[in-house]
Amino acid sequence: MSIQQINVALIGNPNTGKTSVFNHLTGLNQQVGNYPGITVDKKLGFCKLPNNIKANILDLPGTYSLNASSMDENVVIELLLNKNDKLYPDVAVVVTDVENLKRNLLLFTQIKDLEIPTILVINMSDRMKIKGISLDIAHLEEQLKTKIVLVSARKNIGIDVLKETISNYKNISSEPCLNASSIDVEYFNKLRNTFPNQLLYKLWLVITQDVNFANLDRNEIRNAYTKTQAELKKLQQKETIKRYQFINETLKIGLKIDTEKATDIRAKLDKVLTHKIYGYLIFFGILFLIFQSIFDWSSIPMDFIDSTFANFASYTKEQLPAGIFTDLIAEGIIPGIGGVVIFIPQIAILFLFISILEESGYMSRVVFLMDKIMRKFGLSGKSVVPLISGTACSIPAIMSARNIENWKERLITILVTPFITCSARLPVYAILIALIIPEKRLFGIFSLQGATLMILYLLGFGMAIFSAFVLNKTLKISTKSYFVVEMPSYKIPLFKNIVINVIEKTKSFVFGAGKIILALSVILWFLASHGPNDKFKNAEKIIEKELYSSTNNINPTLISDRVAEYKLEHSYIGYAGKFIEPTIQPLGYDWKIGIAVVTSFAAREVFVGTLATIYSVGSQSEEEATIKNRMNAEVRADGTKIFNFATGVSLLLFYAFAMQCISTLAIVKKETNSWKWPIFQLIFMSGFAYFTAFVAYQLLK
Repeated sequence: MSIQQINVALIGNPNTGKTSVFNHLTGLNQQVGNYPGITVDKKLGFCKLPNNIKANILDLPGTYSLNASSMDENVVIELLLNKNDKLYPDVAVVVTDVENLKRNLLLFTQIKDLEIPTILVINMSDRMKIKGISLDIAHLEEQLKTKIVLVSARKNIGIDVLKETISNYKNISSEPCLNASSIDVEYFNKLRNTFPNQLLYKLWLVITQDVNFANLDRNEIRNAYTKTQAELKKLQQKETIKRYQFINETLKIGLKIDTEKATDIRAKLDKVLTHKIYGYLIFFGILFLIFQSIFDWSSIPMDFIDSTFANFASYTKEQLPAGIFTDLIAEGIIPGIGGVVIFIPQIAILFLFISILEESGYMSRVVFLMDKIMRKFGLSGKSVVPLISGTACSIPAIMSARNIENWKERLITILVTPFITCSARLPVYAILIALIIPEKRLFGIFSLQGATLMILYLLGFGMAIFSAFVLNKTLKISTKSYFVVEMPSYKIPLFKNIVINVIEKTKSFVFGAGKIILALSVILWFLASHGPNDKFKNAEKIIEKELYSSTNNINPTLISDRVAEYKLEHSYIGYAGKFIEPTIQPLGYDWKIGIAVVTSFAAREVFVGTLATIYSVGSQSEEEATIKNRMNAEVRADGTKIFNFATGVSLLLFYAFAMQCISTLAIVKKETNSWKWPIFQLIFMSGFAYFTAFVAYQLLK
């Protein structure tokens, strides 16, 4: 029997557990990419179903209705309108929350009007007893003209039933559950008569939404029977009221809530977690715990990874025949990759905590709490989402600012988000903090290194807020805004969701950075292993002559180390570094650090990989095999350490404020549709970073 392949679209409001259902259906058999032509993320997974069916499961962005107000909501509409799209769903699965069924059903009734076979999934069914909720499934199925599956993603209940229902999607009615066109019979009849071969509700969406529909000209459809924007808005409101009237009538019989049985501690928790004093103390306490854990929990696996890559590079040099290929592997590729892999434990711990905060429902409370601060600096509470998301990566964080309707607030959010410490800065912070901050504990409990890391995160957040304040006063854009945030129910984080999220985010970070670092490592190795003139080629003769002229008792290891150092200094990369050295010397950097700073413009985390590659070229000393030891052993001509306290602080401040990410500049250009703002960002952030690094080094040296 041949395998049938179908497309399944998971659709639902935010915070309904849609992603949990997606994870149960697909497990780790999923991939993240961008929709063609835009930068909104899409998650596509694969699932085997009964009846020899294989399903492509598409997790669409969360949306409250098909009345789109943001670009990611437009993605949902445009897919549902375009039958030629390769991911156009054979069946739609609308995921709802049993506690918010009335609101969730608005979207369901709209999708039913598109005449796509639609399954209604009522999630969090395990909470029905606690909340005193009872459902008349037969009545709901009859009224909504669908199949209903009760699911608890938390307890893995109903997933097999859902798979069975999806596999039998052809038996599900595609008939709408109400006649929305009755809000203006004359208008919709004329529309139907003008385009008899098109689905009526699709035409209505094309008229009222900024979406594309096959090859039809939107203006042609709109001109078929002209209405003003105000009239269309009133019709939309009538449509929403009619749908809610239908939903209310349906739920009168289909949904019963026994308020006496309902036990809810949510209000009590909210009273504490969003309190004007305790709320902030708890939030900063959680942040402190996160940064303590990043150093305390990761130290053992990081040391193991560091020494493993160092030993592997040495082993490679010993086992493979001497030559350019062996040098490339041992001095270029292995140290470069090791410079990223070493930070997997810290990255994974960061994403672990972020996932727990999001899964538990606490992150929405943080957004609500921080709105009070944001308002004072010209930002919306919605700006907190990109700012908090920026701790993972600025690129999706900037993209998430699309949910901010107010252009001025959205622009300011885009411009200041790169100040937030992203995961790419973490490798730089981690290695520098480990070099210059002693492994001491405050009061015998709190790690001094963890506290330093938290200060750097707060410094980035503080600079973002200050910059927002300045931009709000400077940008002459008159706007009004409103802040609405949904407070989801508190939930015990689902272990499977956390694991999948940590694996996916860490994998994305490692492979995304790994491609850049591997390529740069090979280029850097080549530039460090070849030179433009005879000084590089005759390095051994020059050093031997120099050393033997002063004494005859020379250690062979000393000769080889001096030759390696001389070659590096007179290599292509050495000359490039020397060229920029006068510019960076006032910051406390030598030419090697300068090369790392320049190459890390591609991606901040390349900084460590670059130094690992440069320090590995020609290195003979086994004791200094690890990245940390090599950096710690670097000295200036006068014998003082390169990575001393003053230089370390200077570098930390430079990376806290500098725009060291070409990908972020590209996404800012795309989101603002202008090169003006990314160029402004680059000049301001880099200039401010240089100034603060200069002042710090001059004061501390």
